[in-house]
Formats: sequence, C-alpha cells, structure tokens
Amino acid sequence: MRNIEKNIARRKALDALFAIVGLLATFVGMITLAALVVDLAVDGAGRLSLKFFTSFPSRFPSEAGILSAWVGTTLVMLVTAVTAVPVGVAAGVYLEEYAPKNWLSALIEINIANLAGVPSIVYGLMALGLFVYQLNLGHSILTAGLTLALLILPIVIVATREAVRAVPATIREAAYALGATRWQTIRDHVLPYSTGGILTGVIIALSRAIGETAPLITIGALTFIAFLPEPPLKAEFPFVSFDWLMSPFTVMPIQMFNWMSRPQHEFHVNAAAAGLVLMAMTLAMNAFAIYLRHRFRKRIKW
Repeated sequence: MRNIEKNIARRKALDALFAIVGLLATFVGMITLAALVVDLAVDGAGRLSLKFFTSFPSRFPSEAGILSAWVGTTLVMLVTAVTAVPVGVAAGVYLEEYAPKNWLSALIEINIANLAGVPSIVYGLMALGLFVYQLNLGHSILTAGLTLALLILPIVIVATREAVRAVPATIREAAYALGATRWQTIRDHVLPYSTGGILTGVIIALSRAIGETAPLITIGALTFIAFLPEPPLKAEFPFVSFDWLMSPFTVMPIQMFNWMSRPQHEFHVNAAAAGLVLMAMTLAMNAFAIYLRHRFRKRIKW
C-alpha cells in the first residue's frame, strides 16, 4: 500500500514538473516576441504614417516609403499560396490515401521530410537555374512566388498527411459501408475533418515564406524599385490582366535589409517601421487562417 502511495506521489510530482516546464517554455516564447515587438515599436512607430505606406523608396530617409515593398510582398505571397496549397494538399492526400505502402512511397516520404530542412538558399539556386534561365520567367513576381512555393511545399505536404492520418479509420469504414467511393469519402469526410490541421500547416508555411530573403535575392529581386506592377484589373475587355506576374519586384525583408545596410540612423528607423508592418501583415494573414480553422473545427462532431 505504501509503495502505491509513493508511486502516485511521484507521478503527481512529474506531472506538476512538466506543467511548470511547459509554462516556462510558453513564457519564454511570449516574452521574446513581446521584446521584439516593443523594440521595433520604440524605434519605428513614430515613422509610421500614410506617406510611409504610399511612397516609393528614396535616397532621402524622410521621403522613403514601402509602397513597392508591401505591394510586392502581397503579390508574391498570393502566387505562393495559390501554387503551394493546392499542390501540397493534393500530394499529401494522395500519399496518405491512395499511394501503395511499398519501398517507393517510403522513399518519397523520407525525401519530402528531408526537403523541409533544406536551406532556403538552395531553393534560390535551383529556382535561378530552372525558372530564370531554363523557363525564361525572368526576375519576376511569378518566379519569386514559385520559388517560395517550392520552399514551403514539403511543410504543406507533411502537415496535410498528419491531418489526414488523424481522421479516425471508423469514419472511412462507415462511408464505405454506405456505398461511398474512395473519392467521395475523402471529399465529404476526410478533407472537411482534417481542414483544421491542414490550415495549421499552411499558417506555419506561409509565415516562413513571408520572411524569406535569401532565395529572393538569389533569383534577382530588386532592392530599389520606384514603380508598381501592372494592375490585375483593367477597364477594357477582358478586364483581367496577368502582366503583373512578369513584373520586377521587391519585398519587405529585402527593403529592410537595404535600409539596415546603410550608415544613416534614419534609414535604420525606417527599417524598424517596415519590420512592424511586416509583423502586422504576418499576424493578419495568420489571423485569417486561424479564423477559417476555427470555423471548420466547429463543424467537426465525432
């Protein structure tokens, strides 16, 4: 009896210790993020104004703005999301639901997992050879979006596989018992129930992509650009234009790097203000994905 009480007390102590370690780890992450935001706000909040958002870069710090940078970031992330999410989800569903379990599929799975850890500069070098020189896409928004899509594709695939795998097998068996085909089971049950997990992976992947600099510099992103891409909507028929895909671009991280590399303190203030904007864009993008995930999870009734 005494041994049982000692065992229970030891387990409770371990449980309490794990809760304390988890709480400390959470606080470390929150304090680090808060310190970063406060530091950027102290340095750059005073620079934020309507003129800062609507001005092109300039050699005068007080006249410089981030118009071309935030427009470029938005368009590059749009291409990245439109390209990587459908392909990544489709690949994850195929590997988990359709692919036969043999040595070939195991080899593919291992390589996909390894690709998630490849340095981003390697993706930039590959994109430079494939998209810029072989496919002649130039130093364009399309090249940048496809490069970042390749970068985050393994993350989306792995997250999709884990989310699909988490759906109980009994749901599939019940659907098959009622005469549903495999695709009907995936479309009506597996994908809706796994959407929350898939969106979590998409959030992580896009959050990584929006802050990347090395692969975009490798493919030839500009550090000083004083014009905007062609608008996607036009007044004349066919009203939609894709010329913006082939336009030169810059993005927020590159603009920040350019300002930080200059000796004047005023440019460093601009970089801090741009960092605040980039963080706000990331949080807004994540908030939208979390909202969608919450809506899908509310529908799950197992």
